[in-house]
Amino acid sequence: MNRVDLSNAAWFKSSRSNGQSACVEVAFLKSGIVAARDSKADDGPVLVFTAQEWTAFVSGAANGELGRA
Repeated sequence: MNRVDLSNAAWFKSSRSNGQSACVEVAFLKSGIVAARDSKADDGPVLVFTAQEWTAFVSGAANGELGRA
């Protein structure tokens, strides 16, 4: 498994989060990797995506292509 250096990651939340605690934070890394984490667990696990994977995810979410659990 490859490790991604997150030491200089600049994390941010959506402006639509309205200060709620149930948010996802995202960091766009210089390497082109996109990292995502739970804002309540900033020392917890991080998901990493290629730029293409992230674009596909965001596009799918915007178009209603993701099912609800």
